[in-house]
Amino acid sequence: MRIESSAFTHQGEIPSEYTCEGQDLSPPLAWSDAPAGTRSFALIVDDPDAPDPAAPKRVWVHWVLYDLPADQSSLAEGAKHAPPGARDGTNDWKRTGYGGPCPPIGRHRYFHKLYALDTALGDRGAMTRAELEAAMQGHVLASAELVGTYQKRR
Repeated sequence: MRIESSAFTHQGEIPSEYTCEGQDLSPPLAWSDAPAGTRSFALIVDDPDAPDPAAPKRVWVHWVLYDLPADQSSLAEGAKHAPPGARDGTNDWKRTGYGGPCPPIGRHRYFHKLYALDTALGDRGAMTRAELEAAMQGHVLASAELVGTYQKRR
């Protein structure tokens, strides 16, 4: 399975329009080669370099989506919340939807992790990353990862 963005390459810099210094839009994402038996997808976007890449203390969660339909293969730019049929989880700002890169210091890495699941999870509310990971246990058929980087200019 593969995930990519037309906005940035793997290990490349995320353009500012997808960050707190720009419009804070979610980047366009597309995926392919999901395994047979995929019933839904889940997406987690997080930053393992918070607050400082030289001394990371936690993983900051930027976006949690689940129950993306199995026949879906992309998210459009600016898809701030779950598209029809999918469900929003809770990010580390304690809200649903996308929150873009906004690192306090240094260049951070942002992991866009897509999971193909053998089931739809159903409405479990606005799950956190940890709750989603627990719910997915035993149901992940494949996963793919896209990493982008960002450092504030101001």
